Amino acid sequence: MNKIDLIQTPSTTNGLTKIEATKIVSIFFNQMAAALEKGDRVEIRGLFSFYTREYEGYTGRNPKTGETVEIAPKKLPYFKCGKGLRGRVNK
Repeated sequence: MNKIDLIQTPSTTNGLTKIEATKIVSIFFNQMAAALEKGDRVEIRGLFSFYTREYEGYTGRNPKTGETVEIAPKKLPYFKCGKGLRGRVNK
């Protein structure tokens, strides 16, 4: 399933126009991204949660040249499956 599929489902089942469904899906994803950008956790109980982890910078090595490189600190988003979703997938 992709974003287009998510837009088509409410437009066919609930009588929404594609423009309205597109706005709803876009608002949902934009709000999730904005929350993660601020460092907040996004949680939908029983389904999933997204959160960010912070990593410190470190000294790495370029495998091609062998030269040492400083890697900057970074934040990465993480996904955690909810108990309800895990149960549905493992039926």
